[in-house]
Amino acid sequence: MSERRDLEAEKREAVLHEVDGIKEYDNDLPRWWLWVFYGTIGFAAVYWYQYEVTKFADSPGKAYQADMDRIASEQAAKNPVTAESLAALAKDDKKVAQGKEIYAQNCASCHRADGGGNVGPNLTDSHWIYGGAPMSIYTTVNKGQAEKGMPAWGPPLGLARVQAVTAYVLSIKGTNAPGGKPPQGTEEVTQR
Repeated sequence: MSERRDLEAEKREAVLHEVDGIKEYDNDLPRWWLWVFYGTIGFAAVYWYQYEVTKFADSPGKAYQADMDRIASEQAAKNPVTAESLAALAKDDKKVAQGKEIYAQNCASCHRADGGGNVGPNLTDSHWIYGGAPMSIYTTVNKGQAEKGMPAWGPPLGLARVQAVTAYVLSIKGTNAPGGKPPQGTEEVTQR
């Protein structure tokens, strides 16, 4: 009988608080859970030390970027981009339609849906900041212009999609969208 009273007394002492008849007890966590928790902290510390402090190995982000650079250079070697190939793509209706779709998803917020310019410059007039030649447009889309806020679209889009966007921009070049942004850059003769 005294053992039972002792257990009841221990349970009452273990109650942290009681609200509306609901009792909260101070229970220990299972040992396996604690070992997993401590192991996770240990793993994080070793991971951080290895990749961030000692630079013993490339971080997963750097390894991914190295792989993407390698793939891009292999693609470029197989299918070199030239002004003639970009001009030919600008006449391919399927490629221009694909480029328009990609443009609408990624570029329209800065250059407007019709290319008339918003934060970014007007792409439909005859003035170009970084050049209106096919290779100049391709390079600007692919590598960006960080100092002007133009991101490099090559890594996220890939070679084929950058070519498609370039084909679309070439197809709208010189169309002078109504209500477009005033001219910026150097005037170039539009070749269609």
